[in-house]
Amino acid sequence: MVRIAATADLHVDRDSVARWKEDLAPVSDRADLLLLGGDLTQNGVASEADLLVEALAGVSVPICAVLGNHDLHANAEDAIRKILERRGVIVLEGRAAELRVGVAGTIGFGGGFDGACATDFGELEMKAFVGRSKRLAERLELALAQLHSDVRIVLLHYSPIPETLAGEPRELYPFLGSQLLGDAIDRIGADLVLHGHAHRGSERGTTQRGVEVRNVAQPVTRAAYCLFRLGEPATAAREASG
Repeated sequence: MVRIAATADLHVDRDSVARWKEDLAPVSDRADLLLLGGDLTQNGVASEADLLVEALAGVSVPICAVLGNHDLHANAEDAIRKILERRGVIVLEGRAAELRVGVAGTIGFGGGFDGACATDFGELEMKAFVGRSKRLAERLELALAQLHSDVRIVLLHYSPIPETLAGEPRELYPFLGSQLLGDAIDRIGADLVLHGHAHRGSERGTTQRGVEVRNVAQPVTRAAYCLFRLGEPATAAREASG
């Protein structure tokens, strides 16, 4: 049995770093691994990544993360990634990590879901939008296929299903997730999918082939992190903390 702590949408800045440092301090006593589902910083600047490192000071278990759209806002994602990696955080983008479980991750992107999917036809801007969705979903599928662990987790920022977006305006769904992510996951298989991004969304759903999906955005869970126990019959038994 492996205990996974997961959260997303921390939006760390100078005003919130002390709270996050306090909230995350106990995580190593309760979990074997911490997963961060993007929007780690508020404005996507390197100084906020330094604050995130400060917030993680009390965490001694391995940490995997993906970036979110906020982390890309200032075009400083390379600097943010390097700062986190110096701290020992494994930052996944179309890559996989084998720890006590296997984790494959990508930020993902928008595009919509069955019956309302964007297509790469027409204007260059539309082709670029859908092209990014396709590339990231393809990279996720390749990363997931590389895992050899008995337990496989997918870590995203954008949602792979519409169910965990329920509560958001439906007009926003194409900008909150993509069916392409869900299809990639279903082709390979996984035990649990974690994402954030949808602050007004819902906490749980499944892919079309039944893979469990959880929205761990902090505004949804209203907890510093959620705990999942994997490798026992209650595969995604969830506790909230903080």
